[in-house]
Amino acid sequence: MRDVAIIGVKNTKFGELWDRSFRDVVVEAGVGAVSDAGVVGEKIDAMFVGNMSGGQFVEQEHIGALIADYSGLAKDIHVPSTRVEAACASGGLALRQGIYSVASGMDDIVIAAGAEKMTDVPSPKASSALAAAADREWEGIMGATFPGLYAMIARMHMHKYGTTSEQLAQVAVKNHQNGQHNPIAQYKSPITVESVLKSIMVADPLHIFDCSPITDGASAVVLAPADVAHEYTDTPIYVKATAQASDTIALHDRRDITTLDASVAAGKRAYEMAKMQPKDINLVEVHDCFTIAEICAIEDLGFAKKGEGGIVTQNGETAIGGRIPVNTSGGLKSCGHPVGATGVKQAVEIVEQLRGEAGKRQVDGAEVGMTHNVGGSGATAVVHIFSRNR
Repeated sequence: MRDVAIIGVKNTKFGELWDRSFRDVVVEAGVGAVSDAGVVGEKIDAMFVGNMSGGQFVEQEHIGALIADYSGLAKDIHVPSTRVEAACASGGLALRQGIYSVASGMDDIVIAAGAEKMTDVPSPKASSALAAAADREWEGIMGATFPGLYAMIARMHMHKYGTTSEQLAQVAVKNHQNGQHNPIAQYKSPITVESVLKSIMVADPLHIFDCSPITDGASAVVLAPADVAHEYTDTPIYVKATAQASDTIALHDRRDITTLDASVAAGKRAYEMAKMQPKDINLVEVHDCFTIAEICAIEDLGFAKKGEGGIVTQNGETAIGGRIPVNTSGGLKSCGHPVGATGVKQAVEIVEQLRGEAGKRQVDGAEVGMTHNVGGSGATAVVHIFSRNR
């Protein structure tokens, strides 16, 4: 297997992009990443595109072909383009497939992208589409929503470990603090613990400020063999590990709902592949679809002892300048969560940090970064580790 590097990246703006179509945002991301990499269309061997639910959000399937067509890669050069779906982990899994494609030697220059256009439908339809990432027969039909499922996780975490609503709120406050410095972020306004706790209750104990928003947006990266990466860029970022794991799709079948075992397994596999430990990671983008999800993630990935994620957050250890900066992009909570794009956006953030291009949210001396992308309530987890050094 060959070593793989990221040679180009691009995020669109995230938010309620009512004046942009699905194809508009994904083409912007793809063209931007290709331009950043300095490659031409004829050099592209394959595309992998993460998209959770184009059929429900924009009534468009056959996403791979659509994107190849509107990117100018369908006619004449006929680039193969594959749509990848793993609920909210679709982007991370598309990136993983692109990495495999280059590492195997099958392809040389590959685009891994993700996109979702979620605001073109009313909120009830968007909620129904998202509920399809859970077990429709045993959870969705019974009325369970993702806020409800993660509220159960939060309530159990509080019961077992003494985690507080104030600690959950600290996650949101920290991520908005980071997001205000991210030019693509959906929400750039700082918030306070008090404003989180006074916001509308969605599913006890989760308030609306504990929840990530519905978002439009797209992200893309360009992958190449590490041996030729310097032909395209002076700052290639190397893939040190790619890992994936699965768990039961329904929450009620889990061993312990306060631990996402798929995250634990994917994290362990990534550390083993990279020959690293949690102490070697300088920053991490985790899947904070809800504030409790970030607390569970930093525990599951080894950055906090089980049950101490809330305390670690409250102590400022996950802030920029802290022991392990978490979600410097603003995370899903502040930057936004276009579900098919999130896993790729996380990689773009790490690349920008390792290049030293993150502006006011820059982590000083960052050499190694991790991404953690989750599908559903934890049935799929995808973890990547990236480094400035090969």
